[in-house]
Amino acid sequence: MLACGELKDAVVKLISSAAIYLPEDVKQALRDAFNREDNPLARSFLASMLENVRVAEEEKRPICQDTGVITFHVKAGDGFPLLGSLPAILREATVEATMLTPLRPNAVDVITGRNSGDNTGEFIPWIDWEIIPNWDGAEITVMLKGGGSEGPSLAKTLAPEVGVRGALKIAVDSLFEAGPKPCPPVILGVGLGPTADIAMRLARRALLRGVGERHPRAEVAELEEKLLRAVNALGWGPHGVGGKTTALDARIELAHRHPAALAVGVAVNCWASRISRMLVSRDRIEYITHRFLNL
Repeated sequence: MLACGELKDAVVKLISSAAIYLPEDVKQALRDAFNREDNPLARSFLASMLENVRVAEEEKRPICQDTGVITFHVKAGDGFPLLGSLPAILREATVEATMLTPLRPNAVDVITGRNSGDNTGEFIPWIDWEIIPNWDGAEITVMLKGGGSEGPSLAKTLAPEVGVRGALKIAVDSLFEAGPKPCPPVILGVGLGPTADIAMRLARRALLRGVGERHPRAEVAELEEKLLRAVNALGWGPHGVGGKTTALDARIELAHRHPAALAVGVAVNCWASRISRMLVSRDRIEYITHRFLNL
């Protein structure tokens, strides 16, 4: 059975890999955007992004100076032997990864303004839990969420007669108003559900999907494609210089709503969508998004 120290060391690698190595699906989306772009200035910005990714990998340095707030999304079986120890393990790994990678300290006390210096603080790193019955493993995903991409994020409860189209329009309007601030091309996550907090949680989960990975419901997948086209029709392009690609992808997650309310959550990642995922069993660790770590 895995010891706590083994899992902590693996999570340190998970965090560092997210900071340094962009997932292959995001890199390919950037290459595709470059290949279809006919705006010379937009092409040059996309080329710079791809060069940034290459240099980060070669020099083993973070892709961006803003290494973000560290958030974990944990799917854990009710029989996972280290379930109770996970919060402490993830916190210790955050401290160690901050020092070793290194990561910029980004955890600031809301009241005093003091920086903790190690990316930990009250409820930080944040952990989003999903408990799976009759399973003794765990899937741990880390996302490094930069401050700039938070600008268009919002949660709002609407009258249900606004409908899904009206809710999605709010997401598009938010990106229009944000312009180049969230460092496009972005990845957009939209959550629809009964309350604002649930909708935002769903929107954040939508960001964890791979580029082009559509919702299993056909009608929702169709809405995702329409949403992506609508965002790209805004014309902001890479860093706001114009062009065909304002978003690399758009995703929607749903929960049944209250008859009298429809809540929408909007979550945005910049082009440096820094996500890394691992699968943990009783005696084995497998890296999913960054498989080279398995060697």
